Amino acid sequence: MSTKRPKSTTTTSKGKDKKADESSAGSVAGSGHPNDIFPLTLTSATQELFGCRCDEDVTGDNPYKILRKEDIVQDMRMRAAVSDFSPVKQLVLDYPEDELLLGYDRDFIYGSSFYLVLTADAKERHLKPVVALGVEVALEREPSEVFAAQKTFEPQPWISLGSEQEIEEESVTDSRPRLKYRISRVRREFGAPIFFSDRNAMETKDGFLECTPYQDKNFSLKQMERHTGVQTIPNLKSSSTQTQWTYPRSMCMQYEPREFSEEEKENCLQSENLKNFVNSVASRFEIAIQQNEIMDVFFDDWKALSEEDSGYGRKADPHLKEYQSFTDLHFSKEKTISNINWHPTINGVIAVAVTERLSFEDRINGSTKLLLNPSLILFWSFSDPINPQLLLECPDDVFSFEFCPSDPNIIVGGCMNGQVVLWDISTYVEQLQGTRTSGGKNIAANTNALGFEDKQENETPVVRYCAVSGIENGHKAPITDIQWLPGTFEVSRMGVPMENRNGICVQIVTCAPDCCVMFWDIRAPRVLQTMADQRKQKVEEKPLENPHGVPNTFKHLDLTWKPLIRVSLPKIDTSGEYSPLKISLRDNTCDNHTGSNADRAHLNAERSEVAPEYALLRVPSARQLKPLEDICTKLYAGTEDGELVYTDWKLEKDNDSGRLFSAKPSHRFIIHDGQVNTVRRSPFFKDIILTVGGWTFAIWKEGVMNGPIIQSSCSQKKCTVGYWSQSRPAVFFIGKEDGNIDVWDLLEKTHEPSQTQNITATQITCIKPWIVSSKQHLLAVSDHLGTLHILEIPWTLRSPSSNEKLSMSKYFEKEVDRLVYFEKRREMRAKEKKDSEAEELRKKTEPIIPEKQVEQILEEALKEYEDYLSLETVILKEMGLLPDTDKVDI
Repeated sequence: MSTKRPKSTTTTSKGKDKKADESSAGSVAGSGHPNDIFPLTLTSATQELFGCRCDEDVTGDNPYKILRKEDIVQDMRMRAAVSDFSPVKQLVLDYPEDELLLGYDRDFIYGSSFYLVLTADAKERHLKPVVALGVEVALEREPSEVFAAQKTFEPQPWISLGSEQEIEEESVTDSRPRLKYRISRVRREFGAPIFFSDRNAMETKDGFLECTPYQDKNFSLKQMERHTGVQTIPNLKSSSTQTQWTYPRSMCMQYEPREFSEEEKENCLQSENLKNFVNSVASRFEIAIQQNEIMDVFFDDWKALSEEDSGYGRKADPHLKEYQSFTDLHFSKEKTISNINWHPTINGVIAVAVTERLSFEDRINGSTKLLLNPSLILFWSFSDPINPQLLLECPDDVFSFEFCPSDPNIIVGGCMNGQVVLWDISTYVEQLQGTRTSGGKNIAANTNALGFEDKQENETPVVRYCAVSGIENGHKAPITDIQWLPGTFEVSRMGVPMENRNGICVQIVTCAPDCCVMFWDIRAPRVLQTMADQRKQKVEEKPLENPHGVPNTFKHLDLTWKPLIRVSLPKIDTSGEYSPLKISLRDNTCDNHTGSNADRAHLNAERSEVAPEYALLRVPSARQLKPLEDICTKLYAGTEDGELVYTDWKLEKDNDSGRLFSAKPSHRFIIHDGQVNTVRRSPFFKDIILTVGGWTFAIWKEGVMNGPIIQSSCSQKKCTVGYWSQSRPAVFFIGKEDGNIDVWDLLEKTHEPSQTQNITATQITCIKPWIVSSKQHLLAVSDHLGTLHILEIPWTLRSPSSNEKLSMSKYFEKEVDRLVYFEKRREMRAKEKKDSEAEELRKKTEPIIPEKQVEQILEEALKEYEDYLSLETVILKEMGLLPDTDKVDI
């Protein structure tokens, strides 16, 4: 191997000599170039304009170009900041001569392709011949430096340390002669256009090469040693014992009190001892009666104090308790629960909608199988946790359904295919009432075993839907939310709230991701045909028209039902529309169940006595109804993009075409990082809304458009659903995708949940609380595996503290004030930043005022001091403290 040659300190490259010469001519700044030049990058347009094109006008042998100062100033005036000479504007203006020198930096020594010479001395130095400059530089160097530059090192013999063996082992040598290939192409094909096309790799041989995985033995590890431990334990045995209980024996006992005779009673009342006793205790007895009138002496203050304090984080038994669970191996197998609802009047009965756990592609592939397995809504009862009590047949999977507030026997649901369905279960009310519970406790324990077995043998009745809307007239996407409008008003075809003379719920609101909200009316349209036509139609009707026993309550709507109005949600800033998933109306208080179950049953019973049948109702003329001005027509809509939209459902009329159209939403908020799955108002405050989506939740106040008044931080798991407590204004529940429920108590903590409890091992899909009585509140929780869990809410989460509603109202007001203050501060800071940027820009554009010399400053200060002394003398003379010098001289 050859010996290593040391590097020489002398350089022979022409470019390097030039760089050394230039660096010796001027001192190099901290930026890597001399102080008297400035590197520039000129665009092709600037090179064309000044005639300094690279390798054409300027080259490595002729790198300099003389530019007129007037041309550079004119270029900076015409193109301003776009000009390539704008970084050296002030330096060009201060240049003393009329011509400047531009150098071409071919080797990018100074970091750019050009550099501008800034002083006249540097200009002359650059224009000197290179040879002469080299001689001058050599003369300026000391002899020791010249000698060091010319010194060379002598080669030394190479000493082997064994590295050549490692190099030979790692080197690659040819084991055979190398193969030579020659690739040629026909001359006429050179430059010909190329066309690519698709082909099937299976049609041609060797069209593709399949690389299948295999196990490489070179990388397989064999375990040679393993540490194990063994410990011996005694044999365990479980045993139990119980005292033998004999058969029960019924026994009874009765006694009579011993009484005085009439003579003994008379003697006792006339005795002197009784009179003395009464006279001695009369005054104390009178004082005790007066005290009893003033205050309750039997009231336990300590117990009341503990009850008061327990509402703010009592440690004793704060967790949710498992009360009961429902699942069915046939109807809910491999299905998930999409929605749940408690029966409004029958205690202990809950309805759940089950849907297939399939993706969109799996639904398409298994559409034939889904037709054989119809979608259902199951009615469960506490008396029978194994078998459902009632089944509602659906045309497709139902994602949302609601009981009618006016008549709980009427149920409306929204299907996956966009259809709206109506059921009437009035025929099966007695069957559901026969299985209800008393006070939340299972009464089936009191039934005998024989009756229970008879009930199990009976098949679960299936109820067919009464009416379904036409597919062509409904939504084009799955209906994700459906609500009843309250019986206090109804909506006209223009979206204007009108008086509801019937006083019952007759209209429905639905929303779907097809970018629209629809209003439906369940009443029959106005009859336009004559009575003769009606009689003729009744005669022609066949007696076997209803083989399934479906009630004729909504026969007039079946397959002909159309929406009353269609409200679209156009985007505010851009084209397109929002895709709503959940909606919330201000005056829709149908789902605010704050009373007990008995109160709701009594209220619904009174309504049912007055309300007419739905089959006899007709849509009245809008001219006969009176519009209501106090009904708010605004609604909140949560979209699948995590947005919250605030819009008006009233339609506007175009003045030119007369068509009805929906106005753009007034506000749009982007808060959630996932689709919004909950938009629900507080049952205690109409203007407080809870929204849940993605990994966060937020609380809004209607009318405050600056943003949410409360916003949570991102949680580790996705939030799937949320619901307010029906008894405490400060409590709400948040379901997670990992099966946990976060219980938030805003009076206790606002930065984290008060407690987190695991309910199931999979995602929670729905939450619905229910008040059985003042001493028992239940919480229904459904999961992704189709299981319904009934939990009992503890005393701390169901019993409100004193003035809790007032405290929450003040808390929300403070949060609104904080939000308004934050917005003002942000606007003020933005204005200050804008003013500071304008001030900095003004300072940059102002001409630089030359600094005063030291002599000028001293001269001005001396003049000011002399003026001060003269003014002091005049004041002292006027005050008579200083004698007049002229009079003293006389």
